[in-house]
Amino acid sequence: MTRQACPAAERNKVLLLIDDDPMVLDVLDHILHGEYRTRIGTTGEQGFALACMEPRPDLILLDVELPDTSGYALCRRLKESPATASIPILFLSSHAEVEDITRGLALGAVDYVLKPVVPPILLARVETQLRLHEAREQLRDQNRNLERVVAERTEALHARTEDLAHTQDLTIIALGTIAEVRDNDTGNHIHRTRAYVRAMCERLATRAAYRGAYDDDAWGLIWKSAPLHDIGKVGIPDSILLKPGRLTPEEFDVMKRHTALGRDALTTAEKRANSVGSFLRTAAVIAYSHHERWDGTGYPEGLGGEAIPVAARVMSVADVYDALISKRVYKEAFSHSMSVEIIRAESGRQFDPDVVGCFLDLADEFRAIALHFSDE
Repeated sequence: MTRQACPAAERNKVLLLIDDDPMVLDVLDHILHGEYRTRIGTTGEQGFALACMEPRPDLILLDVELPDTSGYALCRRLKESPATASIPILFLSSHAEVEDITRGLALGAVDYVLKPVVPPILLARVETQLRLHEAREQLRDQNRNLERVVAERTEALHARTEDLAHTQDLTIIALGTIAEVRDNDTGNHIHRTRAYVRAMCERLATRAAYRGAYDDDAWGLIWKSAPLHDIGKVGIPDSILLKPGRLTPEEFDVMKRHTALGRDALTTAEKRANSVGSFLRTAAVIAYSHHERWDGTGYPEGLGGEAIPVAARVMSVADVYDALISKRVYKEAFSHSMSVEIIRAESGRQFDPDVVGCFLDLADEFRAIALHFSDE
């Protein structure tokens, strides 16, 4: 296997390999040792002890079956320990059943790697998860700094509120970018959809049905929170998220979980920050409900009509329009005019007719936004 030179920073990353099969460990160590520093454990107890050693591992590759415990039990133990809870875990398994994958994800693992491993795929998965872990750590640091800044400025009678608003916007973009890292096809998706939602919110605010329903700040929270609509995709395995073909029903069930994952992450962040009613509340509503349909056939709740939150109805149109005009691994891009007609035809079925009417009024503006934030 041909390897490119690995940066010194990557070679300093520590990977913990836990498997009771010497041949598997030899293969894994051969693939990874030149790129990273490796530790090897052959039992659950040994693996846990090695995970607690300093420096802590940056990533753990964990076999599902161990001689003294199951990989699932060890994963639960690692996630319950404050010393190891933040270390990302990739399960190693010769089984690819959806039930096994979802069980591992529910325990806090970030992905599955099938055995026998394919070296380029293993290296790519490891590199992706290390990048995501670094992004999460940076975001955690940013959040701590943001909390400190907010506390200091609240004590100063909310001085320089414009700076705080700008910091909030940057935090939202940073969070949205984490999801973007997982899917190279999205490009400027979060910037385009944010602009689409802003244009529709400003137009909807002038319509009789919505006039007075929200103040300017509430409308602003909707479009500012739009980049977080797919934040839950960080919890979907690459094998499903990046699959180039149509998903099986079982895979689609896993994919649909990104709505609940996004809502739960944002709701937890809101509670921990003691900021109930903040922009995170609106972001959680959008993340959870933007795949609902006006006719009640969407997910995750099967809501219909005005039971769907307004923020989610607006996000749905923006998200679908951008998906239609964008090239994906499973389809070519549709033209602007064809995309407009598809959305027009779905008025009253997939989409709120009022929101579609607003979209049609703004069709030329949508095209201009798409060109401005083009991926080309």
